[in-house]
Amino acid sequence: MPTPTPRRPDDLVQLLTRAERLAARRLRAVPEKEGCSLDAWRVLALLSDGEGHHMTAIAEAAFLPPPTLTKLVDQLVDENLVHRRVDPFDRRRVLAHLTPRGQEYWQRLDRAVRAGRPRLGEADDELLRSLLDRLAATLAESARV
Repeated sequence: MPTPTPRRPDDLVQLLTRAERLAARRLRAVPEKEGCSLDAWRVLALLSDGEGHHMTAIAEAAFLPPPTLTKLVDQLVDENLVHRRVDPFDRRRVLAHLTPRGQEYWQRLDRAVRAGRPRLGEADDELLRSLLDRLAATLAESARV
């Protein structure tokens, strides 16, 4: 029986990068059919909770620098998918929300994305989600130290 090849320390990074790029490529195709970029899809996904979010939180969730996010949100406002409101608790901040049209658009996108998502199987999906969440939390914690 052959001995397993020892893993290099960067194997995990390679696997994560490959999986992320393949997933993003596959995911990107679905919203693009509806005229939506992957970045816009991420913004709409966050705003779909109906809570309203300030620009800093949206930038972090969508992995976008603030100037890029501002341009994207301006475009979504022009398309009547998003609107801005002054934060009632901090009048210096602005919260972004989906418009009714934006909510309908998001629901259509979400259905299409879910239908096109490959499944590992329910138990494996949950395991992967849990492990990736733990990895992200560990990396975030070690970055603070």
